[in-house]
Order: sequence, then structure tokens, then C-alpha cells
Amino acid sequence: MTVPTEICYFVAAILFMLSLKWLSSPKTARRANFISMFAMLLAVVPTFVQRVGATTGGALVNNLVIIGGGIAVGSVIGLVSAYRVKMTAMPQMVGLYNGFGGAASLLVAGVEFLYKTQQRLGLSVPESVPVHLSIIIGGVCFTGSMAAFAKLQELITGRPILFKGQHVLNLALLLAAVGLGAVLTMDPLSAWHLPAFIALVAISLLLGWLVVIPIGGADMPVVVSLMNSYSGMAVTTTGFVLRNNVLIIVGSLVGASGLILTNIMCKAMNRSLANVMFGGFGAAPTAAPVAAGAKGAVKEAGVEEAVMVMENASSMIVVPGYGMAVAQAQHAVRELAGLLEKRGVRVRYAIHPVAGRMPGHMNVLLAEANVPYDQLFDIDQINDDFRNTDVVLVVGANDVVNPAAKNTPGSPIYGMPVFNCDEAKAVIVLKRSMNPGFAGIENELFVHPTTMMVFGDAKQTLAKMAGILKGA
Repeated sequence: MTVPTEICYFVAAILFMLSLKWLSSPKTARRANFISMFAMLLAVVPTFVQRVGATTGGALVNNLVIIGGGIAVGSVIGLVSAYRVKMTAMPQMVGLYNGFGGAASLLVAGVEFLYKTQQRLGLSVPESVPVHLSIIIGGVCFTGSMAAFAKLQELITGRPILFKGQHVLNLALLLAAVGLGAVLTMDPLSAWHLPAFIALVAISLLLGWLVVIPIGGADMPVVVSLMNSYSGMAVTTTGFVLRNNVLIIVGSLVGASGLILTNIMCKAMNRSLANVMFGGFGAAPTAAPVAAGAKGAVKEAGVEEAVMVMENASSMIVVPGYGMAVAQAQHAVRELAGLLEKRGVRVRYAIHPVAGRMPGHMNVLLAEANVPYDQLFDIDQINDDFRNTDVVLVVGANDVVNPAAKNTPGSPIYGMPVFNCDEAKAVIVLKRSMNPGFAGIENELFVHPTTMMVFGDAKQTLAKMAGILKGA
């Protein structure tokens, strides 16, 4: 590898680290995206030039066709996805991209193994270990991400898919994959290396699917971040396979950041990663007890009554959830907030780490609606302010505002950090029906004395509210 190429890789690695740092803040996230794109270009171009420059004649044409064709196809897919995929479907697209990263690692490692064995060159232990790790991790990442995509897209049920002996089977498959990898490492040129290789790939793919299907839709944010970590680890092992430093560095960054984010998401639900992966949470609706102080009748209100409460308030906190994404109501929320701000109401947004179907889902939707970044607050920043807030507007959120997490020890979500909406002077909940969230339990906030329920499509309801304010 030439010195200019190594320098480009080094600079690209530094830029990737900076972009990862800037992605931690909404104010610098856009800059981080541009920097990471430039870093990727800086990493790809020298490799392309080096590969093309090292060949002549027919081999050169083949390289140009293969590499150029791959770039063209990937660019078209990326552009079409960017323009056609709705913001509400962003979690599914992230899941797909995680899976494609795993598939790419599997293919690279598989080609390396087959080429070396076909040429009877064999693989040394330092070469063989990353090859087989790439196959196992890449296969699990690919089919696991596809399972997450299928659940998010509602191609299969979002509830956990469980069967007897499932965890034992998964453990057996994992041990079989590791065993096959070890055997192929010790004797890569054996007569049965090809069947063993095919079995390793098949087991890895099956394991990824079986690991994710027992996980319920409520835990998909954790799965998405975990699969993102897997894709990073797969890239790292692929870097060792190809002896490519930038892949090793970037894959390590993605893998580590994905694990950190997974840990943050688990803490946000007050659950361990083991409980998420093996607990089968949400397998069936749970009739959790309702706290004695929260029992009561649902108070239904009309749009006019809700508007009257909001326009007479001096402060309001908006709590968005997946229902806002489904109704595509983010722009309507922003319009209503703008009208209230003109009347002197201070409006802020409370973002829960697990609201939506992927980390940062609500941030992305609100950014699309041009909500100012300085109005977005996470749970630690804003939770103590609810008691001093005049009105809380809950748009499609459910479990993250359920006081049962604080008040009812028998509840499945007890101990989960939730917003203190019940401490505000008034709460307005926009919801289609009284159906429970993914936890499958009653929401004590809905029967709280200070809560009024406004039923209907959130986007239409918010539009009516804005219309009343405009005409007032």
C-alpha cells in the first residue's frame, strides 16, 4: 500500500472520529454527515486509483466495470432511497443498511476463503480467524437486520415469536458456528472444506433470524442499535481480512458506538441487554394493576376545549411518540407550536431515548419539520420541569409517559424512566383510541384527573387546533 494511500486513510479515520463526535448534537449533526461523506470519498478514491493503476488490458476493463458498476448501482439505490423513503420509515431503512453492511462483510470473507482454498494456498491462523469471524458476524447481522426490518415494516408480527427450546437452539447454533470456524482454521484444505463452509454460512444466517424474532416491537430501538454495532464489528473483521487499516478503524468506531448506544437504550428502559434479547417482552398483552391513586374515568375533550387550555398557558411541553410518526404529524405539531409561541407560550419538546422505532427517531422527524434544536430536551434535562409546566401535549406517545413505571411495582415497565407528565397542571393526549402501547398495559396517565383525551388522527386534530388559533 503506497504512502499517499495510507495518508488518505489516516486523514479519513480522523474525519470519521470528528463526525462521530459531532453526531452527538443536533446542532452539528448535519456538518457531521457532510464530513463523514467526504471522509468516505477520501477512503474510496485512493483504493480505486490504486486498484485500477495496478492492472492493464482486459483486467483493467474488468476492474473498471466491476468497481464503476458497483459505485453506480449503490449511488442510484442511495439517491432513490433518500428521495422516496419517508421519514417515518427511516428505522426500516437503517435496519436494511445495517444488514447490507453485514452481507458485504460475509461476501468479502467468503470470496477470500474460497479463492485461497481453490488455489490451494490455504489460510494461516491470523488470516483464517478474521475470515470466519466476518462470516459469522456478517451473517448474523444480515438476517438479524432483515428480521428487524420485517417487524418494523409489519411484514411479520411485531410481537415476539417464541417456541419451546428456542434459546437452547440458538446456543447450539452459535457453538456449531464457532466449532466449524475452528475446524476450518485448523485444516482449511481438507476434502470437506466446501460443505463445512456452506454449513457455516447457513448456520450464521439462521442464527441471525432466530436471535431477533423473539424480540418485540417495543425493543426495536435496541435491536437497531445492536445490529449497527454488529455491522461495525463485521467491518472491522473484514478490515483484517483485506489488511485495510481504514476499515479496521471505522469498523471499531461503529462497533463501539453501537454498543454504547445499546447500553444507553437499555438504561432508558431500565432493562438489561439479556432481558431484551431473551425476555420475550410483549409476547402477550399484560393486565398490569393500576395504581390506586390513578383509577378513574377517562375525560374526553373536544378540540376547542383543548385549544382553550393551550392558549391560556404560559408554558407547554410537547411529548412526541411513534403515533406522531405514523400520522406524519410533525409538521402539524410545528405549526401549532409556532402559533402558540406568537401568543407568548413557551414551547419545548421532551424526547425520550426509546420513543419511536430507532434511536433519535423523534429528533429526525422534528428536524424535518424545522423545529429549533434548542427546543429539544432529553429526559434528564426536562423531567424536573413538568411540575412547573401549565400544559403537556402528548402526541402519540404511550409507555414513555405511563406513571405506572413510577407508581405500580407490579407493572412490567416498573422502574423504567418516564416523563413526569402527571405532575403538570394539565395534560392533553392526542390518540386514536385507548389501545395500549407495545408494553400491552393500561396507561395510568389516561385516567389521571388532570388529563383530557382528544381522540382522532393526530395530524387532522392538530390541523383543526391550528385553524382555531388562526381564526381567533
